[in-house]
Amino acid sequence: MSRFGSLGDPAATLLLSGARVMDPAAGTDEVRDVAIVNGRLADPRSLPLGGDRLDAEGLVVAPGLCDLHAHLREPGMERAETIESGARAAARGGFTTICAMPNTDPALDRPDRVAWVQDRAGSAACRVRVVAAATHERAGNEIVEVAVLAAAGIAGVSDDGVAVASEGPVRDLLNRLAPLDLPLIEHAEDPEVATGALMRSGPTATRLGLASWPARAEISTVKRDIALAEETGGWVHFTHVSTAGALDAIRDAKRRGVRVTCDVTPHHLALTDAWVGGWRSFSWEDPADDPFRAPLDAARAYDSACRVNPPLSSRADALALLAGVADGSVDAIATDHAPHPRDRKAVEFGIAAPGMIGLETALSLGLAAVEAGSLDLMRLIQALSTGPAKLIGETRSLDEGSVADLVVFDPAARWRVEASGLASKSSNTPLLGMELPGVARLTVAGGRVTYGDGIG
Repeated sequence: MSRFGSLGDPAATLLLSGARVMDPAAGTDEVRDVAIVNGRLADPRSLPLGGDRLDAEGLVVAPGLCDLHAHLREPGMERAETIESGARAAARGGFTTICAMPNTDPALDRPDRVAWVQDRAGSAACRVRVVAAATHERAGNEIVEVAVLAAAGIAGVSDDGVAVASEGPVRDLLNRLAPLDLPLIEHAEDPEVATGALMRSGPTATRLGLASWPARAEISTVKRDIALAEETGGWVHFTHVSTAGALDAIRDAKRRGVRVTCDVTPHHLALTDAWVGGWRSFSWEDPADDPFRAPLDAARAYDSACRVNPPLSSRADALALLAGVADGSVDAIATDHAPHPRDRKAVEFGIAAPGMIGLETALSLGLAAVEAGSLDLMRLIQALSTGPAKLIGETRSLDEGSVADLVVFDPAARWRVEASGLASKSSNTPLLGMELPGVARLTVAGGRVTYGDGIG
């Protein structure tokens, strides 16, 4: 039976025997015992008498996962999620740190609002870092007091849900952020191109008759912000990149030494725009049917669970993004966990709230790509753990003496995604009913056991 803990619990003391230990930071992949004594990784021989000894044969021990982009909905939208429930969903998914985005009600644009979230998260099931709004009320005009918010411990600033609208505020933000070593986390989307769009341009959008979103809506904003980062020396992090063209522009900027980083979501890697029409093949699988010619599945077509922003990618874009994770061009996989109550999703596609949950399925979608031979397991772990953690100034180490911050997962186990089994308050995902690989068995954050399931 699964159980949750919190960062306020007593430090853990236990031994994991015979685990496969994979640490991207050290480049190690070996089978050995792992001991935690009073919350720190220790020599297994130092485990005190009476300490828990857990059989970890066949399980992988990896650094705790880190999510750069999650919506916890609190304050203001607690029907969908709370800090407590979102942190539990994170712990169940193997995450030890998540970054809470600022599009709450009210927006997280002031130090007191940031402090309120931090205080609420003090005894949650994972660390919660706050991404503050980039402009007041995320309106795109007056930029926030960056230095004051930096002193409050934010992980960056973003008007997520929209891009910062014009060059002036972006330039000003980057100039102010540069000496603070903090990123502008940009939702790259040109509103003039994207207004009214519901799904990605392509044959499926044409067939379904839905207003389509062209790749240039993202690419144009990415290129604008790259130019401003190059001009100012500031750092832009592009979140939920969804097009091959945007990734190409980011790769080129990196080669020139521009300070740009990016993340992609599991759903933009694994799912495609054809899912809106009812197809259920992952991007790395050869589609069984031609989405433009095969009969529509009336029960699945116009699936509002598949409405996200940016829209689900074409298969070609999804495969290009997956290749970007594999070759290191993509710095991190971030969930864009976006919970919504049922009444905001159980409506016509065009009026459904965009977004899907992802904290509890991210690792499994990555492991599905690994099983298919499309991604290396060590690279997946890096993109979910040490890579994103480094971007927000956190370290992940499995060396003795380090504070225990890790996930133990069974890559061979299978689980069925069911609403009743989720820790999140919401269940808006098109993966419901599907069987996925990989089950997190134990999550340890800051030396505390925050989640445990079936390991003993």
